[in-house]
Order: sequence, then structure tokens, then C-alpha cells
Amino acid sequence: MDKQIYILGIGHNTPVFMDLALDCGYHIAGLYHYNDERTGEMNYGYKVLGSFNDLFQQDIHQKNFLLTMGDIQIRKDMCERLLKIGGVIPTLIHPTAVISRFAQISACGVLINAFSHIQANTVIEDNVTILSEVIVSHNNVVGAHSFLAGKAFVGAYTHVGKDVFFGQGALSISGKVVDIGDGAYIGAVALLTKDVPSKAVVCGQPARIIKYLET
Repeated sequence: MDKQIYILGIGHNTPVFMDLALDCGYHIAGLYHYNDERTGEMNYGYKVLGSFNDLFQQDIHQKNFLLTMGDIQIRKDMCERLLKIGGVIPTLIHPTAVISRFAQISACGVLINAFSHIQANTVIEDNVTILSEVIVSHNNVVGAHSFLAGKAFVGAYTHVGKDVFFGQGALSISGKVVDIGDGAYIGAVALLTKDVPSKAVVCGQPARIIKYLET
């Protein structure tokens, strides 16, 4: 296996994901930024090789990539574009994470950071980001491209849709929350006691809908 990986996106969270790649035994081959402004710079000791446009003019077949951008839609679009032309987006699971032998983790683009716990009979779909100290309880599904921020807790028997943002310290109660719809946005430390519709923004304790995101 080629253990070199290219980092896409340069922002405040980028070194967090660089740490994850290094802890998983990868060697960082360089970084790419969305435009040409930082080409040639050094970022945390690694060279910015060019823009995304530069990248897509190359043959990237079977090269490994790590997506570090925080915007779910940008991550989703970049994931789909890379895969379409033969790029590889490996799943990275920190050595301190606890993954049940009965969980199913996609091999495509899942990032599970330090001290998180994925319990039995849970399915984590493509390109899901799980930050540190997150607990995803048993018998759950977390849909593709979703983002679970630090110390979030997804209670059991919950279907989390695609493109969902689950904020820091947010908690869904097992048996009370069955479905969190596609594109929902769960605010930090929200307490979910019932289902969340697609595109709804919820916050508070208990969480209430404050608005809907535009389709």
C-alpha cells in the first residue's frame, strides 16, 4: 500500500487532520489550496504544491487524498470529483478510537479522531468526519458526508441522514430520536428529544427548530 497522502485544503483545522494522517502511519506528500495564493509556501513543514486546478490537471489515479475543509458541501463535491477520476480517499481511524468489531465503517473517506467510540451494529457511511471524544451508540446509521463535532453523543437507534452537521457536545437521547433528516444542522450542546426534519436548524435544551436552511 502507498502510504503517501496529499492534503486538500489549508485552514485552522488542517493540522488536526494532518496529525490524524501521521498517527495512522501516512507520510504527507504535500498540500493543495483552493487557489494559487499559497503555492510554494510551507505549512507545518510541508510544501503547498499548487491549487485544486493544478491538482486536477495531473494523473491522480490511485493517489491518496485527505479532505480537511470544514464546509460539508465542498467536502462532498471534492470527494465525488476525486473518486470519479480514480483518486483514493482512505478511511483514517485514530489508534485511540474504539471501534466495535460489529460496526460497519466505510472504507471511503471516514475520519475518526482520537478517543471516539463507535458501538456495535452502527453503520458509518462514506466521507463522514468524526472529531475527538464523540460517542456513536449502538444500532445507528450516520449518513454520508455528515460531520460530528467534538464530544457529540448520538444515542442508540438513530438514523442520521446525509450531510448532517452535529455540533459540539450535542446529545440525542436513545429511543427518543429515530430520524435526523438530510442536511439538518444541530447546534452545539443541543439536547435532542425528538426527530429533526431535513434542513432544520435546531438548538437549545430541549432542542427546538429555529429555522430551515435553503434548499
